[in-house]
Amino acid sequence: MSAAASSTREAPRIGFVAQVEHTGVRTSGAAVSSTGLAEGIDLFTAAEELGFDVGYVRVRHLQGALASPLLFLAALGQRTSRLQLGTAVIPLRFENPGRLAEDLATADLLTGGRLRAGLGSGYSAHDANYARAFGAVPGDVRDRVDRVLHDLLALLDGEIVATADAHIEDVERGTPLRVQPQVPSLRSRLAYGAASPERAAMAGQLGLGLQLATLAPDDGSGRSFEQLQLAALEAYREAARAAGHGEGHVMVSRQMLPVESEAELERYMTLLPRERDARPGIAGEHAGQEIGGRRAVFSRIVLDDPGTVARALLADPVVQAADEIVLVLPLGAPAADQRAMLRTFGRHVVPHLLTAIL
Repeated sequence: MSAAASSTREAPRIGFVAQVEHTGVRTSGAAVSSTGLAEGIDLFTAAEELGFDVGYVRVRHLQGALASPLLFLAALGQRTSRLQLGTAVIPLRFENPGRLAEDLATADLLTGGRLRAGLGSGYSAHDANYARAFGAVPGDVRDRVDRVLHDLLALLDGEIVATADAHIEDVERGTPLRVQPQVPSLRSRLAYGAASPERAAMAGQLGLGLQLATLAPDDGSGRSFEQLQLAALEAYREAARAAGHGEGHVMVSRQMLPVESEAELERYMTLLPRERDARPGIAGEHAGQEIGGRRAVFSRIVLDDPGTVARALLADPVVQAADEIVLVLPLGAPAADQRAMLRTFGRHVVPHLLTAIL
């Protein structure tokens, strides 16, 4: 959906983020397939046909939703040719940096250089639930995440990890060894999902992109959601410039759903988060708890005609400042409704966004 750039600004990328389920497994003799994964592939291929620039998958562990996003995206790479494919986000607390570096680079090769992986801390409470499967995290979780992140980036940058000896087959003794495969361009397409100005600045300093979600930490200042996110965005841009990375790349996601009929409106109202009022129009920002149990401020939700959705997005200063605008598809939406949301958004909202922003 990219348009020709004006003299002052390039067209923002237009994307979406979806939750793909493993559930719906069917068997036929010895064959086993997942209707959930198949529906996910169909959704992304439909998005490419509709002209979307990028599609992201949520990552969940110990749940019915996608737990191995890079395997899924590698499969998608064989079914799509243009769509950028990303994650929002891979929780680093559960990852081994060496294995993740291998998987990221391999998935990028299989997608033809279209991988846009988002990384982050992920879950921040109830770590005991994940200890048996992924190992306990001693000490501060943020320290663990930072170690994994910095080791991952070093490995992707080609750090020499060992020197070949007689036990490394088909490699001359004394050869420097690096994690393989090495894909130099991959590093520039990684992003970090940060909510606070401090973490956003870290992403900018490291030369990563920034992913802004539909919540921001409640710092007790009484500032609105948009003000809190603008502070993170500005801290990111400043740090990126200071580190010599230019303006960086900011992706912002919003749950603003266009409807074209009363029937769609009635169905979509049931998909809004439980803590919101399920009614058409604009539901104001909401203070509550994020997944880790910390206080957070959630963005507005818009459920209305395409014109109202477009105006709400254009009135959002964070959206105006972003390089990429991403529609968040609601959890639990049937496959047909998800495709309808993408179709309506792409055909009747995006043209207004591109015309106004450019």
